[in-house]
Amino acid sequence: MDLIDRWRTALRDAACTSDAVDGAGEALLDRWREPHRRYHTLAHLATMLSIVESAAAPVRLAVWYHDAVYDPHALGDANERASAALASAELAALGLPAPLVAEVHRLVLLTATHAAEPGDGNGALLCDADLAILASPPADYDAYAAAVREEYAHVPEDAFRAGRAAVLSHLLALPTLYRLHPEWEEPARANLARELAVLRPS
Repeated sequence: MDLIDRWRTALRDAACTSDAVDGAGEALLDRWREPHRRYHTLAHLATMLSIVESAAAPVRLAVWYHDAVYDPHALGDANERASAALASAELAALGLPAPLVAEVHRLVLLTATHAAEPGDGNGALLCDADLAILASPPADYDAYAAAVREEYAHVPEDAFRAGRAAVLSHLLALPTLYRLHPEWEEPARANLARELAVLRPS
């Protein structure tokens, strides 16, 4: 199933009957194809969609929107807030029920912290999928880290190291990185610690 078919399926499962589904999907795909992206690309989208393939429609739709707005110059959680706002506006325009739209909005915002609360199955699955790359083999992880650095090529090296180290430290401080895929925990923490040691040499 190609990406636009996955989009159509998610909207159909959300009981969407709008004739604007394909146009909205193609516009989203264009966002994911933006030339400044190196890691937050269609490949990241496809990987996440594969992980959440059997999930409820709000989770799949949150995957589509969670990095729909991605500006490496943005500060704090500005990208997540803008992506959540985009999701709310577009899904409402497609006629989806307000509670479903609100859940997608909540889930997209959650990707700013990846701190899903106990009992939040939708949030846990989305966060696990978003962080799956951290548990990849070391060579794949290093390629991911290099791609992120390319996205932030405008940031001086010292500033990037400090900011990236803060992100890694935040992730390592989480009680658990994965609520639904505990087998990913050990390799992910090893990769994070290895990169952090390079950023902060003793």
